Amino acid sequence: MSILAAGAEVSTSGTNWLAVTLFVGFIAVTMGITLWAGRSNRSAADHYTGGASFSGFQNGLAVAGDYMSAASFLGIAGTIALFGYDGFLYSIGFLVAWLVALLLVAQPLRNSGRFTMGDVLAFRLHRRPVRTAASVSTVVVSTFYLIAQMVGAGALVTLLLGVTGTTAKNLVILLVGALMIFYVVIGGMKGTTWVQIVKAVLLMAGTTLIVLMVLWKFGFSVNHLLGQAAETSGKGAAFLEPGQRFGKVVPGDGTQTMWNKIDLISLGLALVLGTAGLPHILIRFYTVPTAKEARKSVNWAITNIGVFYLMTIGLGFGAAALVSRTTLLRGFKTDAAGCFVDAKGAPLGGSCLTDLGAIPADLKTALVPVDPSGNVAAPLLAKVLGQEFAGETGGTILLAVIAAVAFATILAVVAGLTLAASSSFAHDFYANVLRHGRTTEKQEIRVAKTAAVAIGAVSIVLAIYAQSFNVAFLVALAFAVAASANLPAVLLSLFWRRFTTRGAVWAIYGGLGMALFLLVFSKNVSGATTALFPEQDFAWFPLNNPGLISIPFGFLMGVLGSLLGRDKQSEELYPELEVRSLTGAAAHGATAH
Repeated sequence: MSILAAGAEVSTSGTNWLAVTLFVGFIAVTMGITLWAGRSNRSAADHYTGGASFSGFQNGLAVAGDYMSAASFLGIAGTIALFGYDGFLYSIGFLVAWLVALLLVAQPLRNSGRFTMGDVLAFRLHRRPVRTAASVSTVVVSTFYLIAQMVGAGALVTLLLGVTGTTAKNLVILLVGALMIFYVVIGGMKGTTWVQIVKAVLLMAGTTLIVLMVLWKFGFSVNHLLGQAAETSGKGAAFLEPGQRFGKVVPGDGTQTMWNKIDLISLGLALVLGTAGLPHILIRFYTVPTAKEARKSVNWAITNIGVFYLMTIGLGFGAAALVSRTTLLRGFKTDAAGCFVDAKGAPLGGSCLTDLGAIPADLKTALVPVDPSGNVAAPLLAKVLGQEFAGETGGTILLAVIAAVAFATILAVVAGLTLAASSSFAHDFYANVLRHGRTTEKQEIRVAKTAAVAIGAVSIVLAIYAQSFNVAFLVALAFAVAASANLPAVLLSLFWRRFTTRGAVWAIYGGLGMALFLLVFSKNVSGATTALFPEQDFAWFPLNNPGLISIPFGFLMGVLGSLLGRDKQSEELYPELEVRSLTGAAAHGATAH
């Protein structure tokens, strides 16, 4: 069987009932966990932090589960399979980003706050403006990230159900949205954490299995694997060098080449700094009882995360080597001879056409798309490997297992994101801004659950319109927004005595506004075939990722706002905040001023 044929057989498979059964089984188990955990939720602390009752080992798995999202498992594998070396930049960026978050903000933030990022800002700054800004930023960043996860879910169902239209994708996005709302509303942080722990174990086990099978296939020779991937890609040695996706050299167009290289710098900056501003990662450090357990959770998390991102090499280059590039990039059916065929398996035009460019335009409508963004590269790889080792049945089983793991990944991450966003809205905006801190815990929790429903609904609608994007790319945009809005405010609050309320508000709104403004006028929204509105063209910003402009702008606005006026309360309370951030003294008893 040729490599092309193997990819084609994967794309023509019908409904994988084993995968569907595993999906249903995982959903049933996690719903049971959620119902069990929900019964022990008695207070706001239980809902927001699980009562800070998790051990370092448990929270470490949950942190890893939250961080290793669909962008990592599906998006990075697909980007490497399509663009080689450039795709691996995502793995490096996400891993280094975790180190930045660890060294700069993880423990100081955990020691200084109680439930949310807004708690840290409100300790020394004026409560209402900074909590409002923190809530707005948290909801926007979380929504961006949610879109990426649900787009990945839609790509999975297309592969497993063998459908060609958008209806099934839309329905599965709706299903994921409904499930994430259930996890958050019923289980709170405790239920969500246990779902993430289960997901982390499944993801590490599934990824390890696939990578070992890839290495076995190539005699545990990485050189052999990379060589085969380069050959199959059709790009040769260039596949293993920079320039396939980022920083591309455009012959005869020096200006565009320059912008492409600058865009690579912008992407790298967003990836490295973004994690330190992601709300759903930062709130995980409030779920352990002591600073010692927080450090343990960091050690367990970074071990799992580091190993996982190393294994994405095997996933991505394994898919490039073993799965047809035609299937990944173009998404068209072929038969065993490599001829393009229609939905019924008949040769297009009655003859064997192997060159996509030779197919008449009126016949291309008969071709069946799989996933041109590459989001299903890892499940496709599982199918091919299963066939290699155990025939058609083995391929079906392994595809079902890996797809179920990917689905579990999506469900766990969207639950954590929704919890972070709804918690910030209820705790920061409703309880401490609208009600001036005069609310009961029961009222606050009810608002948090209502916010989870609303945020889930908005994310579902937006995800339906963003299905043409690679999920790793979508997450990179979320990283850029987080690094532009949240990171400047958090770092300046923790480490600069002169930081003021005006500076915090300007940093958050300035960074957030600039990032969104540049995104709207980039080719992510219009002016490209993969844009949200491909038929429109109002793009003038030359970069795909706004981080290079918006991140420094967020810091600049924070500094400028602070220098334009003194804040006596902020300066007087800074020494106490510094003690809290370094020692963890009264970490869960921080009060807002």
